[in-house]
Amino acid sequence: MAHGAGTLSLGASRRHVLEGGGSVVDLVGTSLAKARELASLNAFLELFEDSALKQARSVDQRIAAGEAGPLAGAVISIKDNICYKGHRVSAASRMLEGFESLFSATVVDRLLNADAVILGRTNCDEFAMGSSNENSAFGAVRNPIDTARVPGGSSGGAAASVAAGIVHAALGSDTGGSIRQPASFTGTVGFKPTYGRVSRYGLIAFASSFDQIGPFANSVEDATAIYNVMAGHDPMDSTTSTRQDAAVELRGTGPLRIAFYRDCIEREGVDPAIREAMLRTVTRLQSEGHTLVDVPLPLLDHQVPTYYILATAEASSNLARYDGIHYGYRSPDAKGVDDTYRASRSKGFGPEVQRRILLGTFVLSAGYYDAYYAQAQRVRRLIRDATLSTLSEHDLILLPTSPMTAFECGALSEDPIAMYLQDIFTVQSNLAGNPAISVPLGRDPNGLPFGAQLLSAPFQEDKLLNAARSLFPAS
Repeated sequence: MAHGAGTLSLGASRRHVLEGGGSVVDLVGTSLAKARELASLNAFLELFEDSALKQARSVDQRIAAGEAGPLAGAVISIKDNICYKGHRVSAASRMLEGFESLFSATVVDRLLNADAVILGRTNCDEFAMGSSNENSAFGAVRNPIDTARVPGGSSGGAAASVAAGIVHAALGSDTGGSIRQPASFTGTVGFKPTYGRVSRYGLIAFASSFDQIGPFANSVEDATAIYNVMAGHDPMDSTTSTRQDAAVELRGTGPLRIAFYRDCIEREGVDPAIREAMLRTVTRLQSEGHTLVDVPLPLLDHQVPTYYILATAEASSNLARYDGIHYGYRSPDAKGVDDTYRASRSKGFGPEVQRRILLGTFVLSAGYYDAYYAQAQRVRRLIRDATLSTLSEHDLILLPTSPMTAFECGALSEDPIAMYLQDIFTVQSNLAGNPAISVPLGRDPNGLPFGAQLLSAPFQEDKLLNAARSLFPAS
């Protein structure tokens, strides 16, 4: 069963309220009603009705006073690992169930200061660990295009909230593809900025050297508007860049030199519909005057193993604090310190989080650190060097976002390796720190959407977003 998604335009909504065609309170009321109507998608864990309507009334007053911010008229959802002061945040885990944040993430403050309204928190894979949004402690999210299928993960609820026409845009986090892969599965635009472009302050950490917050939207223009408000240095996050060129101005682009991975496109396991659409895109772009160059994909067979060694190691470290004593769920049946640790973490964390903690602890353990973790760091550097080398001679890299379209719920649940391979084309930009965007490319014979992915050199969001808008004008 599919839910018809009405595409919402942030730009059109802004013009509507600024020209007196309606109020932000009305927009929020419509979004709340739509979210409740589509509650079976399980996209939202909580709707922030009171604070959303309060913010909407405030924005309406600012519009009347001629002081509207750049996101006035925008209704936005946030992934359930982004903190919002006075609101619950759980990372979709029993470990943090019922926890209310004492502060707001920098991105939340910046959105609110720009007069956006935050509608609610969206479901996700527990602690952002997953590629299908079936790992949430509060139930799986359904794809609004076909509710028998997954929306992708880990930001599946955020993607679904946009694809279902509930909100104009959503914030997700991307550690190994968790914005771009759900965008591909739901026919939306998903943008991961350069590592360090957007503050991670207030984001519940999965893997700190990979995590990056970014937007989902129905167009490159809308994603750019959200990015422009969020991006820039934050003194609360020492990993944010101090560069002053974060803002993007959309305009036309001239002929581009684009690298693509033919071996990747024609690789066994890539859905035929995706393969054919990518090859048609290469031909189309050439006919439009761009230079397309087939280049070797750096260490493709090593990218997923490298990512999962390093990301699980960081997860093991970051999640050590959730022990039932310092933070998080505490088992009421535990007796003694050891039993408290064991029982609290066994019941508070789900199977996938436990699997990744165990793997990460193993690769960091004595006798295995050099063989796995240290070696993976070396391979990560080789992947980064190869990626930057390609981008020193080309404006962009073009590749599929995912090897397949949205699969049926439960289809890969018993095969972690097959699930991890969903990230095969997205982890490169996280390993290298590059910005990347997924834009809708086409649909398979079943009507399921899929996306194309573009990468640019670090801190070249201006080039990337302008190219995405120019090369894929329907996005």
